Amino acid sequence: MTVNNNNNNNSSNADSSNNNKLFSLKKWNAVAMWSWDVVSDTCAICRVILMDACLRCQADNKQDDCVAVWGECNHSFHNCCMSLWVQQNNRCPLCQQEWIVQRIGK
Repeated sequence: MTVNNNNNNNSSNADSSNNNKLFSLKKWNAVAMWSWDVVSDTCAICRVILMDACLRCQADNKQDDCVAVWGECNHSFHNCCMSLWVQQNNRCPLCQQEWIVQRIGK
């Protein structure tokens, strides 16, 4: 190897390594997805989306008071709907496990 050709060899090695790349990243866009932490986003009792007020609350203009309730089985319903259901049957309408409230909220 000669000292005079060393600089030329380095530049040609850099060019050849760039030519050996399979692809070059020019631009990228991130994509994210999300979902509610529920098995279903619809109340199985009244068939209305959980983030909307149930039919009873819509009729009584109590949209702000209507919240969702989750059971330990991870099924969710409107609290208004489930409170009426539990008066007749203390089991989840979907899986028939004993209804135990895990959390209440929007």
